[in-house]
Amino acid sequence: MSSGPQSQEARGSGDDFSSLEVKESYGTRERDSAQEGKSGDDSSENNSESSSESESDTEEADGRQSDDLKKNELLPLGKQEANSQVRCEHIKTEHNQKEQVTPRKLSRGQFWLKLEAEGTYQCNVTGLIFEVTKAVVIKYSVLSWSKYADYVKKPWIVAGPIFDVSCDSASVLTSIQFPHSLSLNDDESDTTFKVLHIKRTGPAIEPSVDHSVTHVKWHVSSLSPVGPVIQTQEPVHYDGAVILYKAVSNHPSLSFRVYVATNNDSFIKDISKAVKHSGKKFTKIDKPPVCQKRLQSGKRYRLISEPEAEINPEEIEFFDGSLLKLKSYSEVYLEQPVEFTLSLIELESDEIVWKAKLRECDWILHDQKKNEQRRNTSSNRRRKPSTSLSEEEYYNKRLKGTDISDGTKAKTTLTDQQLMILARKMGKEWKEIAIECLKLEMKDIDQIQAKKEEVNVHKFMMLQKWRESEQNNGTAQNLYDSLKDDVSYEVVQILKGFLQQT
Repeated sequence: MSSGPQSQEARGSGDDFSSLEVKESYGTRERDSAQEGKSGDDSSENNSESSSESESDTEEADGRQSDDLKKNELLPLGKQEANSQVRCEHIKTEHNQKEQVTPRKLSRGQFWLKLEAEGTYQCNVTGLIFEVTKAVVIKYSVLSWSKYADYVKKPWIVAGPIFDVSCDSASVLTSIQFPHSLSLNDDESDTTFKVLHIKRTGPAIEPSVDHSVTHVKWHVSSLSPVGPVIQTQEPVHYDGAVILYKAVSNHPSLSFRVYVATNNDSFIKDISKAVKHSGKKFTKIDKPPVCQKRLQSGKRYRLISEPEAEINPEEIEFFDGSLLKLKSYSEVYLEQPVEFTLSLIELESDEIVWKAKLRECDWILHDQKKNEQRRNTSSNRRRKPSTSLSEEEYYNKRLKGTDISDGTKAKTTLTDQQLMILARKMGKEWKEIAIECLKLEMKDIDQIQAKKEEVNVHKFMMLQKWRESEQNNGTAQNLYDSLKDDVSYEVVQILKGFLQQT
């Protein structure tokens, strides 16, 4: 891994944000003007990721000149930065008053959250903190920074995940606190955070209200993709994460992908997608990902194994790869499947940044003999579904009190009846899922839709097409692995129910 394209982009003066015209809001806003801005923008800007990331208005602004940019030179937050430690303490106190809430997961990685009353709430999945004035429903999703790379040119850098947030009553949502991935010491507490706000009219830089060691607070002006950024020419320290994936193969050797990343949900989601859409099958290795020491951009690190393994590349120069579509990784290969310890070392200090022991149980998906015995035993005990329950209710009932892990894997192909149950629960995004997750082609979708059938039958035929292409691998486990990150909670639960039958 090297500094790559990102390290080669030294552009213009320190105040250039992008090749597009940037509109900035200065200082604080009166509440009335903020609400007025919401009413004009919300109806058109609270769309899903697919719509908000392809606006033609931003593309039309691409040819504007640097003279226009100078008029929008970024201003410091002035007095707001004078007492940063007091502000951090203020936000810490505010964090202690928030209520932890768990969202419902919808399809395409979107979260749905219903808040019952006025207050401050933190999503325990994404870390987002919402301040609302009354009961409201909020939908949000983690986006990819690589889609907005043209808007983030040096000396600007990404400071945390970017989100798309929508709300059924936007004026009720007064502020959002975004988790950031910077590792701040006391002498760095005066870091000036801004937010990049992707509006229909183009990208805009807006000031943050406050920040702590974990979050950046922003007063909602309108709802569309937003993420924290900072402007700096100095090396940046990050909260780091090491993400491991093992190649699934019948060969006895071991092959792993090791990603060294910032602890940024957008970056980590991109890694998951890259692995999922690669030509090989991988399984995620569950090890504590967070680095014990913060990572610094420009510093070199070495990955080592005990006993020795083939590692390529062994040394990397760390940088935040959030803006890159292709995520760099190291390959670790062991000819024999032995337990080993993997460590990330900072070359300058020789300190251990991250370390994990990988054991046989981490990569063995299941024991063939025990699994066969379990299937034989369970088939003898299997009862028919109660006629008083729907098929979906039956599978959900069987799921209660059970846990699906990599150790349970269905080996039988899904039946037509099971595919129809899934088809009925799939949403309008089934065509995107077919292409992205199930590797079908658009011609397959066209052939299916050419048949004059209701939409649920089209979805069923799509799943049938996938099962045919997978042949003996058209199993519940395989479909679960392919869809779990992109379909609704309800579909995931039904798939888990199918898995419990094996």
